[in-house]
Amino acid sequence: MSTTFAPSETELDKRTEIQPNSTFGDFLQETGALTRRLFIQLQRRPSTLIAGIIQPIMWLVLFGALFQNAPQGLFGTDVSYGQFLGAGVIVFTAFGGALNAGLPVMFDREFGFLNRLLVAPLASRFSIVMASAIFITTLSLIQTGAIVTMSALLGAGLPNALGLGLVGLIVLLLVLGVTALSLGLSFSLPGHIELIAVIFVTNLPLLFASTALVPLSFMPLWLQWVATLNPLSYAIEPIRYVYLHSDWSLSSVVMQAPWGSVTLGAALLLLLSFDVVALIIIQPRLRQTLA
Repeated sequence: MSTTFAPSETELDKRTEIQPNSTFGDFLQETGALTRRLFIQLQRRPSTLIAGIIQPIMWLVLFGALFQNAPQGLFGTDVSYGQFLGAGVIVFTAFGGALNAGLPVMFDREFGFLNRLLVAPLASRFSIVMASAIFITTLSLIQTGAIVTMSALLGAGLPNALGLGLVGLIVLLLVLGVTALSLGLSFSLPGHIELIAVIFVTNLPLLFASTALVPLSFMPLWLQWVATLNPLSYAIEPIRYVYLHSDWSLSSVVMQAPWGSVTLGAALLLLLSFDVVALIIIQPRLRQTLA
């Protein structure tokens, strides 16, 4: 006759602690395994990626056709609306994907998988967050590549290799900050209904309160001020400038805000500051949940 002994509270505590002999290699291994899990889910349900590529392409085609008869010079000298719109579609697509980053974590919470991870002897529970960030960043870069290719085929042109690298850097900076905020919300809100509501309320207002669809000079003054407080504008305008100017530099003026000129270097610095602020904001909640 066999006897089953229940583990004591001390043994359970030891199982949930971060192992003292864990190495950085263990952390990378855990992050890789959790990232592969997300890509396996994507492979089984590829509709998310397909829709994420088709939708911005439809924006490029339909909005480009809608405004093709706009007055000459409204979007800049010898600039078609398709060329003007490309940067906005790139940034807004990356923003939308990053804003949804918290949904997989929220569903893991609701189905109990996250609790299993939290009681597992992981080298670091922060691998859960890192895996989600890597997954969303990879999807954003895939979508960006598809949009850049399609916009080039539609006549918007293509930046040089250094310009494409800068576009990728700007997308990464924006995705990092928005992903951090979305993951913070996924650990703070009670359920996916509330998270979806936040995404729904945030998405379109930030689009229309940015320079994605129209230039800053086209907006009323109060909306210009709002747009210059929107992080999306500081990602859109540098990408747009790189697309339209081959001789760009960090000192190039990419936006004329109501309060002064914004250079390419200043826009990058503001995006980096946005990332730092987002990471600082979510740190207490992540430490409370994962530490």
